[in-house]
Amino acid sequence: MAQRAAALTEAELRIMRVLWSRAEATVNEIVDAIETPRLARNTVLTTLGVLERKGAVKHTVAGRTFLYRATIAQSAAQKTALADVVARFFDSSPSLLVSALLDSKQMTAQEAASIRALFEESRKRK
Repeated sequence: MAQRAAALTEAELRIMRVLWSRAEATVNEIVDAIETPRLARNTVLTTLGVLERKGAVKHTVAGRTFLYRATIAQSAAQKTALADVVARFFDSSPSLLVSALLDSKQMTAQEAASIRALFEESRKRK
């Protein structure tokens, strides 16, 4: 799963979360695993086709059943999404992103302390 992750839509992400949680899955297993809001079987099939073209998913055939598996790691998809957010909304500046997070009313003191500890740990490794 070393491939660079393509940007994922919300529907693609929901399907990828199912595949990341399992070694492989059929279309019906994916449909059943996705909770609210449900995705129709045809939507899942179409989206799996898009994910295959993006290189995020591959399938094998077992009898008459297609088994799908993720070909990109969840961490790679997270890094791609984060890089996109930083580039698009924070002028490619990680410090602007961190500043916005720290200014967020949603961040607790405990989360801020955790970020501080992560920053210190990162500085020690360099």
